[in-house]
Amino acid sequence: MSYQNIEVKPIAGRIGAKIKGVNLAENLSDEIISEIRKALVQYKVIFFRGQELDANGQVNFARRFGKITTAHPTVPSLPGYPEVLDLDYSRTVARANNWHTDVTFVDRPPLGSVLRALVIPPAGGDTIWANSVTAYQDLPEHLRNLADQLWAVHSNAYDYATAFDIPEEVKSYRDVFTSTVYETLHPVVRIHPESGEKGLFIGGFVRQIRGLSPTESADILRLLQSYITRPENTVRWRWQVGDVAFWDNRATQHYAIADYGDQPRRVQRVTIAGDLPLGIDGKYSQAIKGDSSAYIPNLVAA
Repeated sequence: MSYQNIEVKPIAGRIGAKIKGVNLAENLSDEIISEIRKALVQYKVIFFRGQELDANGQVNFARRFGKITTAHPTVPSLPGYPEVLDLDYSRTVARANNWHTDVTFVDRPPLGSVLRALVIPPAGGDTIWANSVTAYQDLPEHLRNLADQLWAVHSNAYDYATAFDIPEEVKSYRDVFTSTVYETLHPVVRIHPESGEKGLFIGGFVRQIRGLSPTESADILRLLQSYITRPENTVRWRWQVGDVAFWDNRATQHYAIADYGDQPRRVQRVTIAGDLPLGIDGKYSQAIKGDSSAYIPNLVAA
């Protein structure tokens, strides 16, 4: 793809690019926004160095790509900014150090997220993204055929039976995270609404594959997930203060590396509302439990 208004520098072979020559605090032209969106779909995650955005600027930029959700279905927002999720890791026990796609436990998971770096440790705290489209393409044909037929239940509920001795502060956070329980049935293979690409749509919120036992589900999910996290399908970003990352939540997973101990790390996220995932069989995702209308404003029926 050619770009006339932005400079795009790929970082890894299958995912990730740096965008140069763009000041996100400016009122960007429709042409620039269109090319940024094209780069997002092509490279799955794009990065902007040295930005001087505040929370309002971050929200305004994200809004150019669609409707904005509230900060999170259950976790409180940054005071005064209902659209901003403040991830201050010096004040919270929460860590996103597991492979996941954001908020897949609701029926309309986000289109994408814009993450802004405020405080970064001098070493550690990188984030890795994985391309779930190339992961699907890597599958042997018989595994692709199997994955094409599968649907999975995603939920924000934790399995406390596997966590006997968790710290009290972790339990308190989980109580907030699960204050409203959501469950949604999603296709394991999703068709991207813009590119038409097929990608694996699983990650950390999957609880079970429909029609299979928990043990059978775990075995198949572990196998499929191993293709997503192959190094060939990943890119690793070394954060600097002022960086902005924008990822396509429909075609990626990510993992925030928790290797910085008690050093401060603070980032803020704004999320763009998505649509109902579409499976290869022509069917759309279905909510099982939980009403996401407060999280996703102005829902339009599929």
